[in-house]
Amino acid sequence: MLNKTYSLFFALLLILSGCASGADHNASKEKKKDELILAIGSEPETGFDPTLGWGQYGSPLFQSTLLKRDNKLEITYDLASDYDISDDGLIWTVNIRDDVTFSDGTKLTAEDVQFTFDTAKESGSILDLTVLEQIEAADETTVKFHLKQANSTFIHFLITLGIVPKHAYGDRYAENPIGSGPYMLVQWDKGQQVIVEANPYYYDKKPYFKRVTFLFLNEDAAFAAAKAGEVDVAAIPSAFSKKEVNRMRLEDIQSVDNRGIMFPYKESGEKTEVGLPIGNDVTADIAIRKAINVAINRQSLVDGILEGYGTPGYSAADGLPWWNEETTFEDGDMEAAKKILALAGWRDENKDGILEKGRLTAEFPLLYPANDVTRQSLAITVADMLKPLGINITVEGKSWDEIEKLMHSNAVMMGWGSHDPIEIYNLYHGKMAGIEYYNSGFYSNSVVNEYLDLALHAKTEQEAIDYWKKAQWDGVTGLSALGDSPWAWLVNIDHLYLVAEKLDIGEQGIQPHGHGWPITDNLINWKWDEN
Repeated sequence: MLNKTYSLFFALLLILSGCASGADHNASKEKKKDELILAIGSEPETGFDPTLGWGQYGSPLFQSTLLKRDNKLEITYDLASDYDISDDGLIWTVNIRDDVTFSDGTKLTAEDVQFTFDTAKESGSILDLTVLEQIEAADETTVKFHLKQANSTFIHFLITLGIVPKHAYGDRYAENPIGSGPYMLVQWDKGQQVIVEANPYYYDKKPYFKRVTFLFLNEDAAFAAAKAGEVDVAAIPSAFSKKEVNRMRLEDIQSVDNRGIMFPYKESGEKTEVGLPIGNDVTADIAIRKAINVAINRQSLVDGILEGYGTPGYSAADGLPWWNEETTFEDGDMEAAKKILALAGWRDENKDGILEKGRLTAEFPLLYPANDVTRQSLAITVADMLKPLGINITVEGKSWDEIEKLMHSNAVMMGWGSHDPIEIYNLYHGKMAGIEYYNSGFYSNSVVNEYLDLALHAKTEQEAIDYWKKAQWDGVTGLSALGDSPWAWLVNIDHLYLVAEKLDIGEQGIQPHGHGWPITDNLINWKWDEN
């Protein structure tokens, strides 16, 4: 049964869509195969402005990008016709197509690209473009990016930053986006839905579906809408994966949307500039961190909590080109974990089931965001797994505001996952310690820092890959569980969608973190099976 609030909302939606009832809607879908209704994610908090971060975890939809990744994560062209990097890596020259117009019919030129990157650089948003010294529109179809120093991850901005029109950009652009992407926004009922239509000026493959409605529903409501036959695609949690829904199939899409435990790396005693405590004497012991990594049975977490829809997690980049596959290891080995602790001097002197080492007791809190059921379940299950090891973890759900004040001195159940290797740099480089949610455990290793710097300042992504891998493990040291173990990565969560039987969503690649609408990255390839 749908709750009253949801029923009223959906009745209104059906009226807005020109449908008198759910039955009428289903009949309409049989006749009109060029419209879709999706419930695949939350409403973007800052709207649809790429210079504020829209499109970082999926297609910007309304805007085009210079480059893009295909479903194999290979880099291909979008607005760009080609690009070149100078020998010193400081100048990126991008040539753009001359046949592209915005959805208002105005031609897109290099000046719009320059304006977009300048605006993003000054926006103060999540986009860090401080590496840019200058952007130059050399002529109508040529853009030159001058970098302060070579930066292999700069290419990610060419892949994800949607180009906005200089002539039509203003304070309300996020609510009324104009772009050169495959779709254009026609209606936004905040808190409820967004309706988009195919952009008649789009220069590339024309979308099969001419109109798409995005509903902003929580997971329960999205599943209820799928059962009622009112949506064509619904994102669902693994808890609903075993429930069959008439005329819909379950799509299980691999992701690098990971969950793991961030450990405070330093001993206690220090404070941040604003007075927040840093460090934890128990998790500062490498034996504790390594034993936890070895003892946790990741496959059982996948099977028990994710209903089998996921993979064991060993890094922040499992399966991506810059992942070091050598960093996987045999886990779930309680005896090996006990030996690690015993060799480090941890003993159960009090015979109470909890280990001690000098003045320390092997116990610490593990924080998770209180509204996240999956992270709660992972935290509780891990705590139970580690009790036989003699480590006592107290699981505590808190708001993110509370976690922000405690995350430098307490273990936290975090979640990341990006198609940009800069995430590895941000999570592990000593320079990033205490900056936002990144290296909140204050991890630092001079050898790892050097590898990360070499990777970041390589001239191309391909040149950088070897350094990203060595930072994880070079045979002696590294940021992975084989090395310093500053994290215990647990699982990569598959993204699950209920999809209408006749809807073909094309071949999906490894999806990033669930922010945004990553499944729409190939929306122009979706089609309806007429047979």
